Amino acid sequence: MAKSYEFKEVKRDKGNILITGGAGYLGSVMTGHFLESGYNVTCLDNLSFSQKSLMIYAHNPKFDFIYGDVRDQGLVKRVIKDKDVIIPLAARVGMPLCDRNPQDAREINEEAVDNLNYFRSPEQKILYPNTNSGYGARTGEVFCTEDTPLQPISLYGKTKCKAEKDLLEGTKDALTFRLATVFGVSPRMRTDLLVNDFVLKAVQDRSLVLFESSFKRNYIHIRDVARAFEHGIENYETMKNKPYNLGLDDANLSKLELAQKIKKYVPGLEILEAPIGKDPDKRNYIVSNKRLLDTGFKPAYSLDDGIVELLKAYEILLKNNLYGNV
Repeated sequence: MAKSYEFKEVKRDKGNILITGGAGYLGSVMTGHFLESGYNVTCLDNLSFSQKSLMIYAHNPKFDFIYGDVRDQGLVKRVIKDKDVIIPLAARVGMPLCDRNPQDAREINEEAVDNLNYFRSPEQKILYPNTNSGYGARTGEVFCTEDTPLQPISLYGKTKCKAEKDLLEGTKDALTFRLATVFGVSPRMRTDLLVNDFVLKAVQDRSLVLFESSFKRNYIHIRDVARAFEHGIENYETMKNKPYNLGLDDANLSKLELAQKIKKYVPGLEILEAPIGKDPDKRNYIVSNKRLLDTGFKPAYSLDDGIVELLKAYEILLKNNLYGNV
């Protein structure tokens, strides 16, 4: 009897992508997404957190890794030559890290992005991830759109918004996304992000202590971030030279509302609203994502999806005493 063979469809080569900071929380998920979609992906990273997240792609002939610092202009100039798309993810991320390393924050979050933009040709697409924390400390009652003036209150927000401004006001085309607070599992996990942090505390402590529990924020799943960037690449000509809020319209939630949603999946979770004490993170806003939705993009993952996957991931990590190595 003749053997039957199953042939996998070979996806066409969609082009060459450079991701700086590709070994990070966002980058390691984006890398896998773009490889699966048929892109050649090069990640430039200095592995400052000793992360091993990109090892899972080493078998893929479409993947390449370059060890180096995004501030090395000679290296950057060489690396970008044959790339069709540039995604600058390398950054000092978050208020605490930027406050501890203000010079690094400015050099990496601002100047390195400016250098990438300077060295690239006008034909090379650049898609930049800003943060919607640039909307700052507002009432949490009025929707922020892309036309709402940015009022970043942290050095992190200021550096990211400055880089976005330089790109959008430059002479070359660019596209930027203003990311809501990202959640979900990544090969390079971050547990300091609000949803990820709350779920971990719920699992470990069976209690959540909330400071300024009425403060609101918007959220987006990490895999929808990757999907949105691919959508931006495919629709670059119609979307370019504008910023786009990237979040879930049904997830403009206060800390208390987020905690109550997590409680549905963690029976017995105790939620305590602290009567005194303040959160150093003063962000308080809700966001409209209509501009991006009008381009045809639709998120595929809900906040509930993220909570469920985080619970599974934390059970694996905590049972194996791997939490400290994430």
